Amino acid sequence: MLALFQDVAKEVASNYGLGIGAGLAAGLAAIGAGFGIGRIGGSAGEGIARQPEAADAIKGNALVLAAFVEGVALFAAVIGLMLATK
Repeated sequence: MLALFQDVAKEVASNYGLGIGAGLAAGLAAIGAGFGIGRIGGSAGEGIARQPEAADAIKGNALVLAAFVEGVALFAAVIGLMLATK
């Protein structure tokens, strides 16, 4: 029975860093995406306030940029999940 616990302890110790890395990857990706989309939205709102006639172009560009930010965050989250299941 003691040998079983020692084997389990070795397995947990060898994968300890993977869980921390996966959590950091997913968490930092979410935080980064939140900051990025917040900056895009704030800048788009300011641009529309300064030039209301360019609102359609600004909204379109902001939407594309937000999609790019979300794509990068999704890739980071997937990499974190891959680390967690390794």
